[in-house]
Amino acid sequence: MLLGSGATAQAQKAQPAKNQPVFTQFVYQGNDQVYKDYPLKEGEFYSPVLQGCYPDPSITRKGNDYYLVNSSFAMVPGVPIFHSNDLVNWKQIGHVLDRPSQLKVEKSGISAGIYAPDIKYNAHNNTFYMITTQIAAGIGNMVVKTQDPAKGWSDPIKLKFDGIDPSLFFDDNGKAYLVHNDAPPKALYNGHRVIKLWEYDLEKDAVVPGSDKIIVDGGVDITQKPIWIEGPHMYKKNGRYYLMCAEGGTGGWHSEVIFVSNDPKGPFVPANNNPILTQRYFPKDRANKVDWAGHADLVEGHNGKYYAVFLAVRPNDKNRVNTGRETFMLPVDWSGEYPVFENGLVPLKPAIKMPEGVVNQNGQNGYLPGGNFTFTDDLTAAKPDFRWIGVRGARENFISNNKEGLRINPFPVTIKATEPTSTLFYRQQHASFEATVKLSYAPRSEKELAGVVCYQKETYNYVFGITTKGSDRYIVLERTANGQSAVVGSEKITARGDVRLRVTAKGDAYTFSYSTDEKEYKAVGGTVSGDILSTDVAGGFTGALIGLYATSANDVVIP
Repeated sequence: MLLGSGATAQAQKAQPAKNQPVFTQFVYQGNDQVYKDYPLKEGEFYSPVLQGCYPDPSITRKGNDYYLVNSSFAMVPGVPIFHSNDLVNWKQIGHVLDRPSQLKVEKSGISAGIYAPDIKYNAHNNTFYMITTQIAAGIGNMVVKTQDPAKGWSDPIKLKFDGIDPSLFFDDNGKAYLVHNDAPPKALYNGHRVIKLWEYDLEKDAVVPGSDKIIVDGGVDITQKPIWIEGPHMYKKNGRYYLMCAEGGTGGWHSEVIFVSNDPKGPFVPANNNPILTQRYFPKDRANKVDWAGHADLVEGHNGKYYAVFLAVRPNDKNRVNTGRETFMLPVDWSGEYPVFENGLVPLKPAIKMPEGVVNQNGQNGYLPGGNFTFTDDLTAAKPDFRWIGVRGARENFISNNKEGLRINPFPVTIKATEPTSTLFYRQQHASFEATVKLSYAPRSEKELAGVVCYQKETYNYVFGITTKGSDRYIVLERTANGQSAVVGSEKITARGDVRLRVTAKGDAYTFSYSTDEKEYKAVGGTVSGDILSTDVAGGFTGALIGLYATSANDVVIP
């Protein structure tokens, strides 16, 4: 069953407004101290390999090609996809869900939408599968497929089972299975979940009715009341079947555990040395802390060496998580019965050893940068860089680019709406950073505003923009926490012409400043806390986003 591809609100463009702001010269610069203290040595590369909100990684391989995907929640396009030939140097080749017929998140909360995608290559039919849970529009579990990940994916095929975190496994005899997290028949405690297995019909792209079976109940040891066994992946090695799962919830008790069986249907026996990956046992005040490690996936490298991708977080100086769950990598020793994450049970380091024979092209030749990189975009390209995204609505519905820069057609909704807004977002990728953009804009009424937002969700954000009060042009900073908004500061702008807006973060300390002469920047509202941009305060599963924003329904009232 293919989901319909008719017109939706996401696919419809608003009528062009007469007064559109023009953004140019966006520069994002990371300034994390850890990268200054730990410059790369010969033969090293940085982990996380994807900085910022790139959670729930899954990886697969076909020949010399590796592909990696992440959760995208209510971000549009959905499910970013990356390609590498060596596991070190990555390029984003697009998004799996890049059409309105594939993604129905117009009314989703920021942490709803697309959960925990799994990507697998099936050599028996030369087909790639991406299976996920779309918690939006009643879709639920779904799969899309392609023979070339760079050339687009099918419309979704809805799958008939409950639960989340589905993952496919293709056995070497041609059979296919599906594993996922589900509720138990009777919950014994809060957080009690099970892992189910189904036979999967490759011809019909459907689970085989009545073939479902619980293969893990609770977790490694149900007598200890383990919580949130989830994110399952199945592998086969030396004739045996391995089931690797996250356990402990995607917070401070997060971990990765593994089970083994002689049959894909079980029974599965947990390894004696579980967990095989976690950061939960170490001092909370350790330097350069990486935390919440888990939700992993394995892939075999070219030389037979295994590698794992997994999520973890890097809290800031106030122990808050603003950058979200990021994609980390570790080498894995699978010379024995079970895979062993190398240094996965000690505090994680910022750099790891590269596979033999690989040259790190960090930020060069189109490969993604790591560490304290600078991302510069003059915003004139016909198609925006893949790192620019919308939330709940497609970018193309409100932007246009030409030699002048990026024009945003303002929607009559504010950033506080749980619907598509006219905002182009870039992920915050460092605890300490500076982001500057040039804005050409002359608002004609108090209902018009354009500028920059720092956004965790619709109820937790900062708006830093240009609007009017009477006949004067003003710049204003508004803080919204738990849905309650307050103006932090405002300044009348007497100079005519373009304005540069800058956001600077030094850990939890954020400042919003502007310049009318390209030289001197003046802060508005002083130093403010980034607390509302953290998952610790705002909740949810996403990281903070930096947005280029415009609205024709401004509700910020200048005192």
